[in-house]
Amino acid sequence: MITAQGKAQRYQTLLLCLVPFMGWLPQQSTCSLRADVLAGLTGAVLVIPQGVAYALLAGLPPEYGLYTAIIPTILAALFGSSRQMVSGPTAALSIALFATLQPFAEAGPGEYVVLVLTLTFLTGLFQLLLGLAKLGVLVNLVSHAVVTGFTAGAALIIANSQLPYALGLGPLDSADFFDSWPALLERWDDICPEAVFITGVTLAACLAFRRWLPRWPGMLLALAGGAVLAAWIDPQSVHIQRIAAVPAGLPPLSTPLFSLDILRQLAPGAMALGLLGLVEAAAISRAMAVRTGQRMNSDQEFIGQGISNIGGAFFSGYVSSGSFTRSGLNASAGARSPLAAVMAALFLVPMVLLATPLLGYVPMPAMAGMLLVVAANLIDRHSIREALAVSRAETTVLLLTFASTLLLALEFAIFVGVLASFVFYLLRTMRPPVVACELAQAPVAIRQVLTPDSCAVVRIDGSLYFGACEGIARRLDAHDRPNLVILAEGINFIDISGLHLLLRQASVCRDRGGRLYLAGTKDDVLYRLRRAGVLNSDKITVITL
Repeated sequence: MITAQGKAQRYQTLLLCLVPFMGWLPQQSTCSLRADVLAGLTGAVLVIPQGVAYALLAGLPPEYGLYTAIIPTILAALFGSSRQMVSGPTAALSIALFATLQPFAEAGPGEYVVLVLTLTFLTGLFQLLLGLAKLGVLVNLVSHAVVTGFTAGAALIIANSQLPYALGLGPLDSADFFDSWPALLERWDDICPEAVFITGVTLAACLAFRRWLPRWPGMLLALAGGAVLAAWIDPQSVHIQRIAAVPAGLPPLSTPLFSLDILRQLAPGAMALGLLGLVEAAAISRAMAVRTGQRMNSDQEFIGQGISNIGGAFFSGYVSSGSFTRSGLNASAGARSPLAAVMAALFLVPMVLLATPLLGYVPMPAMAGMLLVVAANLIDRHSIREALAVSRAETTVLLLTFASTLLLALEFAIFVGVLASFVFYLLRTMRPPVVACELAQAPVAIRQVLTPDSCAVVRIDGSLYFGACEGIARRLDAHDRPNLVILAEGINFIDISGLHLLLRQASVCRDRGGRLYLAGTKDDVLYRLRRAGVLNSDKITVITL
């Protein structure tokens, strides 16, 4: 019978699942509130140039990047589980969104925006369903090598998309990674030296701020410097292209397109974007949890990201996830709780109302220079070197995902990487080590009845399942002695195919006048052998250590 205390605990758990912010909001103090407000103000300043840049990567008008940093950020903070992660627009998701919708509509306002909102809604719905179904562990299926390869490929795509603006050429006819290079070379004589100069100055300023003044809003100051430089070099905007004027205003209400044909076409892309967004969020939240000692709830994080994207689709936001840059800055600025992310979004509101008209003076070469820095930051050089040095399989998965990102539709690159990871995992499990051992390594009970000449001793370090049985059988057949001793401490699982393998080997031993012995068998394997009725019979002898 459930006690009153048990009922209260159950209701409290249910309440935290429905409104998780009630777990940290009542704990706010004057000190933590001050820290969260200051961290939020810092994050709001950083997100202005990032949001505009990422919106351009996604093929959207620049204000949509700022819209995505308001409502989705608040919802992810309130309904997620991480206390320091900040959600919003990200570089990888922006370029993946653009690549997903490129076959369906031309980038820009109008039909493309409606498709973006629809895809964002489907992505959020997919993430929410995964969270409600308690499938947070699914994010573990995407290996670190897949994420590293994908982000490296996305970084090259970002850099490639910004080269025309960095050189003062404007947009190219082809946005494909490989097709754009011939088009770029054809217009080589049209390169604008002034644009190249502004790109170089902005890029150098971003790097300098990051190196010597990391706590300053370096990207924002670099863009402001680029705007001043462009106004001095080209005051009439004849040679240097500026960003389109950004209207001031709050995120307008929006409605996704609920057409069955459109939903069917966008569903595969929504699943890929949803998985990518969850991988980003899970990686950041785990990293933050290690720093703070917080216990993570992957299912709740899935729910938070799903609600964030569903809500964003109705407030002119596009696909969002956890941001590495803003989360790191949030933690470094002293954030104590998700309230810091909420405050960053709220501080952004007056900035959007007052400062966005000034973005129309920012030159595209300066924005291109900043995005080149963003692209370089996406490449995880340490993980690449680690994969190259440690694992040939991880290196292959990384390179295959990287190549798929450049060659295939971007939403399929993640699936290719996951499939490659599964293939290598299955190949490893299909060839478990079967190590020849000495009789001295067998239990005493076996050494008392057998001699080295009458038996072979092997150790199997892997599960006996259908995929591994053929390879194990070939190596067991290489022993021609009447008795076979299998040291089974490394066998974690056995299925029917594995059982048939043992029965076949027992029959071979019996025909030679010997027996099959299992030593150190684990409880789960023993249970399955007992249910099959083969324990300590004329078929298999089990020796307990």
